[in-house]
Parts: sequence; structure tokens; C-alpha cells
Amino acid sequence: QVQLVESGGGLVQPGGSLRLSCAASGIMFSSYVMAWYRQAPGKQRELVASISSGGSTKYADSVKGRFTISRDNAKNTVYLQMNNLKTEDTAVYYCKAGHMYLEYWGQGTQVTVSS
Repeated sequence: QVQLVESGGGLVQPGGSLRLSCAASGIMFSSYVMAWYRQAPGKQRELVASISSGGSTKYADSVKGRFTISRDNAKNTVYLQMNNLKTEDTAVYYCKAGHMYLEYWGQGTQVTVSS
């Protein structure tokens, strides 16, 4: 049974930081592309960042220079370090694991940036 469990969300003031974690089980984690998506109220889900099995990373333009994605294959965990958070970063953040035709999603964690 595949599980992706996100954690680390919460309420933070503008300019603050959060680190999201996504712990995976039931998959050969090191072989998967891992990604973070987010969905704000009334908006479509969008890709925030991804990291390949080899460690190559990609970011949405809106988060470049502020967010960092990383992975620890020994812990089957992917992280999203979010710095200098803005109110427009408020959303539910989802973790996704992808490999060829396989795709798995976590349940999401809420991030709210507000003063």
C-alpha cells in the first residue's frame, strides 16, 4: 500500500519560513520523481518544485530563490524549504511521486501566510 504523508504546514507571517516534509512508503522511493504542488482557493493546482531521482531540481518562477526542494533517499522523504513566504503562497500543498505511468498523491497540508 502506497502512502505519502505530508507534514509541516501551518500559519506563518509574511517573510517567515516553513519546511514541509513528505514521507513515502510502499514505493521504491529512490526511483521516483518527487514533486510539490499547491492549490489555492478557486485556483488550479500548480507545480511548485520537482526533484528527479538523480537530484535535478526545477522550480516555478514564482518561488525561485525562495523555495528549495530536497530529498533523503535513506529516509524516503522529500522536503520543501520555504523562505520569505508571501501571502500569495497560501495554499494546500501536495506531495506527488511519479515513475513512468505511476502517480501517487499525498493528502495535502495547509500553508497559510498572514499577518
